[in-house]
Amino acid sequence: MIRFRNLENHYWRNVASRTALVIVAVVMIVLFLPRTKGKLFHYDEGKPWMYGQLIAKFDFPIFKTDEALKAERDSMMKHFQPYYNINPSIEAKKIEQFKTAYKNGIPGLPQSYVEIIAQHLHDIYEAGVIDPQQYSKLVKDSDNVIRVVTGKQAVSVPINKTFSTLGAYEHLFVNPTLGSKRAILQQCNLNEYIEPNLIYDKDRSETEMNDMLSLIPQASGMVLEGQRIIDRGDIVDAKTYRVLNSFEQAMEKRNASEAEITSTIIGQSIYVLILIGLFTLYLALFRRDYFDKPRSISLLYVMIVIFPILTSLMMEHNILSVYILPFSMAPIFFRVFMDSRTAFIAHVTMILICAVAVKYQYEFIIVQLVAGLIAIYSLRELSKRSQIFLTALLVTIGSAAMYLALQLIQSDDLSKLDHTMYYHFGVNAFFLLFTYPLMLVIEKTFGFVSTVTMFELSNTNNELLRRLSEVAPGTFQHSITVGNLATEIANRIGAKSQLVRTGALYHDIGKMLNPAFFTENQAGINPHDKLTDLESARIIISHVTEGLKLAEKYNLPREIKEFITTHHGAGMAKYFYIHYKNEHPDEEVNEDLFRYPGPNPFTREQAILMMSDTVEAASRSLKEYTEDSISELVNRLIDGQVADGNFTDCPITFRDITAAKAVLIERLKSMYHTRIQYPTLKA
Repeated sequence: MIRFRNLENHYWRNVASRTALVIVAVVMIVLFLPRTKGKLFHYDEGKPWMYGQLIAKFDFPIFKTDEALKAERDSMMKHFQPYYNINPSIEAKKIEQFKTAYKNGIPGLPQSYVEIIAQHLHDIYEAGVIDPQQYSKLVKDSDNVIRVVTGKQAVSVPINKTFSTLGAYEHLFVNPTLGSKRAILQQCNLNEYIEPNLIYDKDRSETEMNDMLSLIPQASGMVLEGQRIIDRGDIVDAKTYRVLNSFEQAMEKRNASEAEITSTIIGQSIYVLILIGLFTLYLALFRRDYFDKPRSISLLYVMIVIFPILTSLMMEHNILSVYILPFSMAPIFFRVFMDSRTAFIAHVTMILICAVAVKYQYEFIIVQLVAGLIAIYSLRELSKRSQIFLTALLVTIGSAAMYLALQLIQSDDLSKLDHTMYYHFGVNAFFLLFTYPLMLVIEKTFGFVSTVTMFELSNTNNELLRRLSEVAPGTFQHSITVGNLATEIANRIGAKSQLVRTGALYHDIGKMLNPAFFTENQAGINPHDKLTDLESARIIISHVTEGLKLAEKYNLPREIKEFITTHHGAGMAKYFYIHYKNEHPDEEVNEDLFRYPGPNPFTREQAILMMSDTVEAASRSLKEYTEDSISELVNRLIDGQVADGNFTDCPITFRDITAAKAVLIERLKSMYHTRIQYPTLKA
């Protein structure tokens, strides 16, 4: 009853935690999804409309293009007359300075020249002098006119009737009387008495300019409610393109209300909840092993959440293109650490959620789905770095080819094809190369072990395996043989062969503490002869706990530690148990003293190792190696393990066990070179 209650409590805790995970994932994704900004549809001028018929649901103006508005503004600005205020005090001050400086006349010239120059300065100031920088901008067009403000009046004056400071100086010498005396007058520095007296009135000019520009109409027509805008398959021409842009602008303004934003959030929440809910249901129904493991379900949901958030941020802030994001990285991780079917379902879920952020661009969905499929197919088992380069190359080629196909479907003019997207695919491939180093981060964060790590661990030059080969060479050879047997079984029944091979290499590392007490390391002397059965059993059983300590010391992955603890399961050291019982027939034997700490295998790979380990060790004790003796040994040992319930906690089937027996018999026959038994000649 208590066990039933514990199971029920565990079930409801599982349901609560998974429900909370779904809610958190939905909230985080919806929180970052764009609301009103961005395009509602994806369309290009000269290409067919890929959506259904679009009918105007309200009246809206057809806004002019930015180019058209700029042209109208430029045309109007040509006729704009900036305001300049005339400052009479500047003329009076400068002429007075001149007369004071030359009150005794100009050396080398008659006294009358002072008045002649003063009169010419008066004429120049009366026409108006403008700052040279402003004058150079205005004089580019000789038809430009300025408005000179004197008191309360403003008079339009052509720019060519005014002077810059340099132009005014040169104008002095246009007069023949002064021009003939230029050499003498240049020594007078007359330019010091010329200063701009027309001052630009910035406030009045900008006010007038804004008033003029505000008169430019922003729209060039109206679309009435119920009017057909475009239908599926119609080519988006220039006018329709403007109408669609205007429709989206109008929709954006209408959606700015709080009620509309609330409606959008509700819709997005339902959309994301349905997709994540279906994905969670898939895990619960078809991948229960992942659903029950926190690390597996955490990795899946983290990836499904991260990429929609990144997509939303890029769309919201208009950062580059979403096609540079390596979406294929997620299915690669799912494939390496889980399986291809889960990788595909998770990738589809992630891409469909990201599509909300990019406003349902069907090209995005198709291209990314194809890229994900290529990544899954090309990386069935990651064992070397070059596979990542190959996958990145294939994903890039596949994405580019699919995008080209979509462009060719939409346009019959090759010159109009968008070539910039292919640069984005190149950047995507570069980012995809970071899958390899990020895999180590995933392993450390979520506790997974990749095939690459397994290959590295199975290198016999590793310190721990090298020590095993030196200290316990018999055990080392036994481990290699068990690994070969287990790998062949795994390949036959579809289990993880590299995992079981690596586990086999490390399963007996605990024997390094007392190698001489294990038969494969003995050379004629058996130290158990001097020990009691209880002491011998304790030493034999201790290789499991000692192996676990070594695994902790060398930071071996959890999966490898599990092979160490389960390769004997909760079985017994039967040799010493039976021997002790025979020696003490009247004594009640405590079986726990002869029992391994366990647990029993709970994965197919662990069950494979248990069978291979037991059979390989026992095969050394056969007196003769014939097909019958080997078959009898294999069947007896494995049937005994099944009868003892060693495989009740793991998902291995009778079909798998039968296949394992067949592999073990075949391999042992090859190893020991069995020959057929020749018939005896009857007399």
